[in-house]
Amino acid sequence: MFPRPIEQTSAPAQWLYRIAVPVALILWLLPLIGVAVTSVRPASDLAQGNYFGMPSSLAFSNYRDVFANSPMGAYMLNSFKVTIPTVIGAVALSCMTGFALAIYRFRSNLLVFFLFVAGNFVPFQILMVPVRDLTLHLGMYNSWYGLALFHIAFQTGFCTLFMRNFIKALPFELIEAARVEGVSEVRIFWYVVLPLMRPAIAALSVLIFTFIWNDFFWATVLSNSPESQPITAGLSSLNGQWIAQWHLVSAGSILAAVPPVAMFFLMQRHFIAGLTLGAVK
Repeated sequence: MFPRPIEQTSAPAQWLYRIAVPVALILWLLPLIGVAVTSVRPASDLAQGNYFGMPSSLAFSNYRDVFANSPMGAYMLNSFKVTIPTVIGAVALSCMTGFALAIYRFRSNLLVFFLFVAGNFVPFQILMVPVRDLTLHLGMYNSWYGLALFHIAFQTGFCTLFMRNFIKALPFELIEAARVEGVSEVRIFWYVVLPLMRPAIAALSVLIFTFIWNDFFWATVLSNSPESQPITAGLSSLNGQWIAQWHLVSAGSILAAVPPVAMFFLMQRHFIAGLTLGAVK
């Protein structure tokens, strides 16, 4: 049922494994390495057609030029304005809805849960026109809070699925014991269930932060100006009408990748604990 550990396989299989893993790792990292090298490549190299060779010199000034030649600071600030409220709002709502769907038994419990789950199967491309028209009607088009509210609404379904299943696996005896002691439902949620949900909250926060920060589709659909565009959509402004400034685009891409990578490493212990909780009894 499960694959055998590599140590228990034949010697040729182990040698093949030791060769294949570094090769696969290099192939996977090659595009990232190319972007990193291009980010410090002088513009003269690109003008001469030196796209894949070693740079003639290291132009770390590209990172300074990104901020000088574009509103990169505003783009990054907009990304934080959109991402942080989305993470807080979606995770907070999913904690409450997941608690209600996992603990309380009412007639439409399964139907409501399926409605949350069904939203994850709707292709987001077909929502482009109605969502854009809705934001225009509500006066929230081309605003960071309109983009954040949409992401909160769209991500709450997945977060509820995640939280409901996590809370469902918690010992129900803890809640019954608290009820016997006369603890209110609000206090049960706040003092009994919520502390046990910390690994799941950390794991879900990292996932949602990465999803929203890296979103490009809705960033281009619901915003069109530097005052509201996140960094993923703002990177396209680094290319002019007649010339492609790939060295600046690469530098901006590296800067855009720093916050989610830093978020993962800061929350790595909690993230792994949340994903593997319950894997070993």
